Amino acid sequence: MNIFVFAFVSMGVVAVILAIVIFYVSRKFHVEDNPKVKDVLSMLPGVNCGACGFAGCQALAVAFVEGAEKGDIEGLFCPPGAQVVNRNVAEYLRMNPVNTHKRVAVLRCGGSCEASPSRLDYQGPKSCMVSHGLFAGEGGCAFGCLGQGDCVVSCTFDAMRLNPVTGLPEIDPEKCTSCGACVKACPRLLIQLRPYGTTAKRVWVNCQNTEKGAVSRKNCTASCIGCGKCVKVCDPIAGAITLENNLAYIDPAKCIACGECVGSCPTGAILASPAVKLPVASAKETT
Repeated sequence: MNIFVFAFVSMGVVAVILAIVIFYVSRKFHVEDNPKVKDVLSMLPGVNCGACGFAGCQALAVAFVEGAEKGDIEGLFCPPGAQVVNRNVAEYLRMNPVNTHKRVAVLRCGGSCEASPSRLDYQGPKSCMVSHGLFAGEGGCAFGCLGQGDCVVSCTFDAMRLNPVTGLPEIDPEKCTSCGACVKACPRLLIQLRPYGTTAKRVWVNCQNTEKGAVSRKNCTASCIGCGKCVKVCDPIAGAITLENNLAYIDPAKCIACGECVGSCPTGAILASPAVKLPVASAKETT
């Protein structure tokens, strides 16, 4: 019996000593929480989407406060919060706000049910990721949208829906926060975040097919055929379009949304939103 009492007392003494050591160590190395971090965190959306480049809103709040203490918050931006939230954070920290255009997601595929009719009936799981690994797609294009809606499911802001007529996802620019969840969800990398607003219109090539024109047109009538007409009309104006691997690409940083390329594309593979006013000559050519 004495042995059990001795063991019990010994364990108790050890526990008390450890508790005292832990108490003094925690007091010695305790770091006071910066109240500004809590205030900045309360201004952020709290969705922890990671679109800012940090693990979550807490990490971004810390970066904002630490940046302000160093006098520089350049590069720190919360996409879901857009300019309003970021301006409020900057004003609270007494810093100049970072001027960043609002960005919204765009789908770079025009392979609708009409442009790319189904050639087979997919019976597998309703997942783009799964179907991407199994086959090219119901329309036969190995680069096109699979229409299973992984991007729609990933959107927590109700900014996307699958159009039952076209079979393609549609994005509401007013609800899109450019969090990037849909970009990550698409196994074919068909979604891109592009500038949006009254001074930054989105103009993009609505296709990702890098096959030669005749082959891509066989699977989709709305595909880019790599003809280079858009490059020719853009070069003297802005030089925003490049052609590589049979596919045109529009650099949003150089594009001035003049509309020339939209009217020059013979397959209608270039889209703009908000809609650009086509030059008279180009409008006549497309009629």
